[in-house]
Amino acid sequence: MNRMSYEIKQEGKFKYIEEGNGETLILLHGLFGALSNFGDLIEYFRRQYRVVVPMLPLLELDLLHTSVGGIEKFLHKFIEYKSYSGIHLLGNSLGGHVALVYILKHPENIKSLILTGSSGLFESGMGDTYPKRGDYEYIKAKTELTFYDPKVATKELVDEVFEITTNRLKVIKIIALAKSAIRNNLGEELNEIKQPTLLVWGNNDSITPPFVGREFHRLIPNSELHFIDKCGHAPMMEVPDEFNNILHQFLTKLNEPAAVNG
Repeated sequence: MNRMSYEIKQEGKFKYIEEGNGETLILLHGLFGALSNFGDLIEYFRRQYRVVVPMLPLLELDLLHTSVGGIEKFLHKFIEYKSYSGIHLLGNSLGGHVALVYILKHPENIKSLILTGSSGLFESGMGDTYPKRGDYEYIKAKTELTFYDPKVATKELVDEVFEITTNRLKVIKIIALAKSAIRNNLGEELNEIKQPTLLVWGNNDSITPPFVGREFHRLIPNSELHFIDKCGHAPMMEVPDEFNNILHQFLTKLNEPAAVNG
């Protein structure tokens, strides 16, 4: 894993990373969104794109706004503040759900949508079971379930999750977000999405299993679906080379002039 250190810029209430030049590729992290999740992706795409990772305030908003809709409003303010347009919007897990709510409200800003292990249709979340606060081994086992290969759940990542779960208010907010994600089911609306959509799913995703990827594919008209073997809920983290390759092909195809039918 290349541990590049990126400058986290802060402007007002927005904290974000912005690397490279070109069309804007915005990455939305999920519930446990260490920047390490995106290291390989930022490195690879900053050569051709302006890669932007906003720090989503998943656990910083007041409880009333701790919902998928509350996070989407924050994203909207950020995109407006930065005047981004023609965006390729990528979301993992809860970040995918936020991306979906955003594209349904502000389709004019989005050029393409990329979802990986996204919630919004079905998820067997971590939010439903926090019986043993402060039990490190339990949290480690739960975090490992996110991946096909438990070794991807590094000590750094487990520590991050554990730290969140030792804070009572943060646990309440995680449960609020998980419940909001389950309530905010987008099935009926997904056919309104007109943008080219890339779906990348791990064949071993136990949180949003493969059937969820197939269902997104069925419901989003202009979508293509790729499965990756021996991969869990966070492909860009677990199999970054394969993920980058699929995304690169998708974006390249988008930007090729359409073949003229003669």
